Amino acid sequence: MLPGSIQISGETLSSAEIRDICESLRENSIKLLSLRGCQLSDRDFGRICRGVAESHSLAQLNLNLGIVSNINRVKQLAEALKTNRSVQSLFLHGSPLTDAGLAFLNPALSIHPSLVALDLGDCMLGDEGINLICGLLPPDGAKSGLKELTLSANPGITAKGWGRLAIAVAHSSQVRVLNLDYNPLGDQIAGMLAVSVASSRTLEVLDLEGTGLTNQSALILLDMVENYPTALRTLILAENNISPELQQQISDLLSEGEEEEENETREVMAREKNTWICQSSKATGPQLQGGGEIGMGRSGNHYNKLI
Repeated sequence: MLPGSIQISGETLSSAEIRDICESLRENSIKLLSLRGCQLSDRDFGRICRGVAESHSLAQLNLNLGIVSNINRVKQLAEALKTNRSVQSLFLHGSPLTDAGLAFLNPALSIHPSLVALDLGDCMLGDEGINLICGLLPPDGAKSGLKELTLSANPGITAKGWGRLAIAVAHSSQVRVLNLDYNPLGDQIAGMLAVSVASSRTLEVLDLEGTGLTNQSALILLDMVENYPTALRTLILAENNISPELQQQISDLLSEGEEEEENETREVMAREKNTWICQSSKATGPQLQGGGEIGMGRSGNHYNKLI
């Protein structure tokens, strides 16, 4: 277990355990709270939410696999997030949220000053939910927005909803990770996403595992990676009807782009270092010529050799 964390999976939580968790939240002694598939009463869930509201240290909140199990819990969580200012990552994977639940939660998500990662995978969302999520991907840096978004396994979202998301991602100035695995996207939606990725200046990771793609999609994605400048570094295409050869070609091109970027970064750092060395040599030069200390003279010789 990580320092400053509480992680519990698949247990029935007693009132005493809930009390201890709440005390830790109020004492600001934990950064990660993960309750995964646990059983607790509605009353105890409310106590947890009040603790989250009061915490100034909590950075990651995991309530995966059915913890947020009804609309009243959604409302309690929303109230907690309206007050909390520290949570950066919120994971609700496997919660029966639905579009109606997200509508209650969305106002708190929209105004939260620190939230950058959101997992709504397997939350029974549809197109109305997607419209709300797009509002969390602002088109410029004027307000904070999500950097990581997970929407895995939400088959109720239609092509219209995915198209709306693709447009939002294309114009987002912040999103870096997008997980859409295990949605029935197909080649048509993958084509829209390829255009979105080519337009995005920030998207680095796209997970399309198990989304019903074929070589048709892979060829479009290959063309995008090969011919358009993109920030993309990782594209996951496993469990699709795509040939291993095409997957390897795409992977190789992405690796080449990453290596070129690393080389450019090293060149920039080297130029900055040489500039600093030259400036330091010029600054110490007159002192050395005037009979500075031996240590200074050696330093000056060292700079000259590096140049």
